[in-house]
Amino acid sequence: MKSEDKRLLRVLAGETLDPPPAWMMRQAGRYLPEYRATRAEAGSFLDLCYRPDLAAEVTLQPIRRYGFDASILFADILLVPQALGADLWFVEGEGPRLSTITSAADFAKLKPVETIHETLAPIYETVRILRRELPAETALIGFAGAPWTVATYMIAGQGTKDQAPARKLMYGDPETFDKLMDLITEATCEYLIRQIEAGAEVVKLFDSWAGALPGPVFEKYATLPAKRIVDRLAQVHPNVPVIGFPRQAGEKVERFIETSGIAACAIDTNVDPAWAARVLQPKTCVQGNLDPALLITGGPMLERSVMNLRETFANGPYIFNLGHGITPDANPEHVQTMLDVLRR
Repeated sequence: MKSEDKRLLRVLAGETLDPPPAWMMRQAGRYLPEYRATRAEAGSFLDLCYRPDLAAEVTLQPIRRYGFDASILFADILLVPQALGADLWFVEGEGPRLSTITSAADFAKLKPVETIHETLAPIYETVRILRRELPAETALIGFAGAPWTVATYMIAGQGTKDQAPARKLMYGDPETFDKLMDLITEATCEYLIRQIEAGAEVVKLFDSWAGALPGPVFEKYATLPAKRIVDRLAQVHPNVPVIGFPRQAGEKVERFIETSGIAACAIDTNVDPAWAARVLQPKTCVQGNLDPALLITGGPMLERSVMNLRETFANGPYIFNLGHGITPDANPEHVQTMLDVLRR
């Protein structure tokens, strides 16, 4: 099968399909018993990311089980900061920790962009394995964190509620902050280009903390870096679409779509689907936004919600997905129910 014939890529090119193609954010994850077994074999989360054989295995597991229309590379958005020289480790039950960048002196210790590929080479090998082993009809999605979201972790050293440390550096030392954003943006371009060269057919930018950017700086630090990445990828790989996910950005998403040039916009659970169908879908393909909590509870509400999304977005290009990543306590049987209802 040619890439352009895959259902996900047809929708990203502007087609309307019924039923729509479907995949889930974090679909390779802790809700699956086979994932937990492979994760135990790897020994640690980072070891799993950097073992191409095991990273490919957990990426393939939900495809074997459910037959999603797309598979997304198993990795982590913080591998790029690690490749740039930040210390990275994971605290069990709490999440990632990094050495912090809070001054010009800290920034000066980071590595140049051209050195990142040595660290990230195993990720590219995972992509090559997946391209060989995925079913012919399954599209392969690569990804990276958007520069603002990656910067928030590099500055605070961990996730925070309101991203106050990043905003403090942004306002207090804009020169250092802008240099950091430029470095991350350039590294992200190089990282995604290499993923595409290894076999990714679509790439996605996760701006998980876009909603923490105040309106006056949202365009500068969310929209324009995304545009820079989209434009750079278009120069090298003009036929590879980019999905953007400016999470919790609210109505600023409309301007983000118009300016960034993304091929599709993922919407979070706070976005009204009717508004998105009316305002966003005429401008781009929309992806989303089932509440992940419904995959914990299941039942009639899950089925109604799936059908409501399918019907709401039936008049334009649409990718069925969640409004955020699937949670570890989701029931795998409810995922199957979700797909059965969608595909009726």
